[in-house]
Amino acid sequence: MGKIFTIADGLENMGALRTGGQGSVYKGRRMGPVLSAVKILPTPIYAESAEDKNYLRFLNEVEKLKKVNEIPNPNVVKIFNFGITESGSLPYIEMEFIEGPDLEELLKSPHEPIFTIKEVIKVADQLACALSHCHSVGVKHGDVKSNNVKFNIHSGNYVLLDFGLSVMSEEERRSSMRHAGAIEFMAPEQNEGQMLFQTDVYSYGVILFELLTGQVPFPLKDNGETARNTVMVSHMEAPVPDILELRRQNIPESWSAAKREHEMGVPAWLLTMVVRCLEKIPEGRYSSGIELHDTLVLNSTSTLADGGTAAILRGENEQLQAVVQRYREEAKKESTGIRISKNVLGVLVLLSLLGIMVLARPIFFTKNNANLPAGDSLTKVTPVNLKSVSPKPVEKTEFLPDTNNTKKDTSGINIPNYDSVSHAGKLADQKKKHHKKRKKFLGIF
Repeated sequence: MGKIFTIADGLENMGALRTGGQGSVYKGRRMGPVLSAVKILPTPIYAESAEDKNYLRFLNEVEKLKKVNEIPNPNVVKIFNFGITESGSLPYIEMEFIEGPDLEELLKSPHEPIFTIKEVIKVADQLACALSHCHSVGVKHGDVKSNNVKFNIHSGNYVLLDFGLSVMSEEERRSSMRHAGAIEFMAPEQNEGQMLFQTDVYSYGVILFELLTGQVPFPLKDNGETARNTVMVSHMEAPVPDILELRRQNIPESWSAAKREHEMGVPAWLLTMVVRCLEKIPEGRYSSGIELHDTLVLNSTSTLADGGTAAILRGENEQLQAVVQRYREEAKKESTGIRISKNVLGVLVLLSLLGIMVLARPIFFTKNNANLPAGDSLTKVTPVNLKSVSPKPVEKTEFLPDTNNTKKDTSGINIPNYDSVSHAGKLADQKKKHHKKRKKFLGIF
């Protein structure tokens, strides 16, 4: 290991970034323009030998920490080096210096007191990605808080910093967190010195709560022992405050009425996720950053995908209605000598319906069929090139709704019922009846 500090050979001390009971962070610079953040831990190590238990523990924890950088992650700070300071014999960790504001700074003036929904989801995704990456190699952070998440002005990413607490002993963590830690972000079990994967999940929930509402669930009034104890007890016993009500109270007056209304539409899945992260008992939360990130990706992407698919369905249904009507009108024009064969028209419609079934399959077999966005009662169809059809304007033909074996949600979508075990056979019969009705209605046979 190298020696720093004073800072040490090859590492220039550029001044303290912040200090506290959990250690101090200094800005450093090695050769050239490369900057680093050096975390100095408060517990000295007197002998770099196997006889010093603190030294051995530090080595073991740092070896775990090195796994974080074996596969680079854009949302996790890079760890450059570690060692013992020349003055004071204090352990240190040298990390990448991230240029940009942290989340705590971004919630203060001149910035808005709350984040937009879009930006909250971006932070949620990238911070969950960071925790998933760390937990997948067995590393628990233990100190997830808003000033340990920075916005990198060069990459546009949010980055998780400061793994100092992860290399402390349980006794050091208990003492450090109780007397100098950011108690507003601490999970209930941290009061006893415990650090679990679910501990990071809890602190993650506090951060999202803060971004949505402009404040942590249980604010610290002052740094006195009584105030800290009050916050600690609240984390263990008090219910989670109403997120939407606090968000409404802290929405900037400078926002337009339309923007305010839009920004109050926080997705239900996001609110549910935050509340689950803040469960008092670790077992009630997501088991790790891995499950947390998987849940976030599933919810956020399925919402976007379903909305986009529903819009495609509506547009293509309208196209099919217009095309069929035009073919029927063309068939009636005896003077032109052009007739559309019933068989040809039937094949066209059947092929279109087959395209519908293939494209609509992801919607019908999703877990939350009832939550799909609005759409027409007609099944999805394959797009038709309208340029090949006469451009004469025509009125849309309204298709008769299918009343057989459908579920109808509040937005008016008819969704096939797949609840039955034998849905495959029923669906095949329904398709045959459905096609016969369509053919008879269109006058194909």
